[in-house]
Amino acid sequence: MGQLFGGVFIFLVLVVFIIIILSSCIKIVPQAYAYVVERLGAFQGTWQVGLHFKLPLLDKIARRVNLKEQVVDFAPQPVITKDNVTMRIDTVVFFQITDPKLFAYGVENPIMAIENLTATTLRNIIGDLELDQTLTSRETINTKMRASLDVATDPWGIKVNRVELKNIMPPAEIQNAMEKQMKAERERRESVTRAEGEKIASITVAEGKKASAILEAEAEKQSAILRAEAQKEKMIREAEGEAEAIMKVQQAKADGIRMIREAGADQAVLQIKSLEAFEKAADGKATKIIIPSEIQGIAGLVTSLKEVADDK
Repeated sequence: MGQLFGGVFIFLVLVVFIIIILSSCIKIVPQAYAYVVERLGAFQGTWQVGLHFKLPLLDKIARRVNLKEQVVDFAPQPVITKDNVTMRIDTVVFFQITDPKLFAYGVENPIMAIENLTATTLRNIIGDLELDQTLTSRETINTKMRASLDVATDPWGIKVNRVELKNIMPPAEIQNAMEKQMKAERERRESVTRAEGEKIASITVAEGKKASAILEAEAEKQSAILRAEAQKEKMIREAEGEAEAIMKVQQAKADGIRMIREAGADQAVLQIKSLEAFEKAADGKATKIIIPSEIQGIAGLVTSLKEVADDK
């Protein structure tokens, strides 16, 4: 009985051991990862996403490789510019593993290798630039560093997608000088802006005065024209009134003569009318009037007619 129990126990232990070994041989590779597999110490292959089996005791997963884009922020590195200014620059590198085999066997410590390569490349690039160029050429430096690092890391199965200069830290005295320079530049711009504003304001005021004077002169001109036209119209109306009055007087005289003629008056009556006109002319204006002989005869005739009328 004891031997039977011992045999069952050993069998169960063997079954459990076999299950453990078989389960360890089944591997599932998740998304965005790759497994580098070795068989007896030699490279066997690369497992991509999915279910995989390996030989027990012969195959092993040498490295689990992350295929996602990764970001590494390196510590500030001391660099010297072309004009002998020492500064510190820290960089950020964006890279991605494209070949798991090269990444696993290409270099011992890829991250450290990238950091050292970044530092040396940065020193070479900054050494050809002066301080002002360094501060204003970030994009150029980033492009040159990315191209250089991408070529250098290609044998390691790494692709450098982007390199950014995070901070550029010049010495304290340089920073103070730059701050003073920027302050002076801001003050200069402020003075220029203020002067430009005052200039524009003066021009605007002068243009306003000019426009006002032009409007006043134009108004005065229009007013003078209107006054002249009004005076002209007044004189025309007065002349027209006088002309109309003269026309009426002449018309009345013509009507009177026509009525006398229509009443049968002869030349004598007309001469009498002329005599009446002489009477009016002599009214208080002269003491002696010379009357033509024809009018004197008519005057005697008028006296005779008056006496006849009185006798009746």
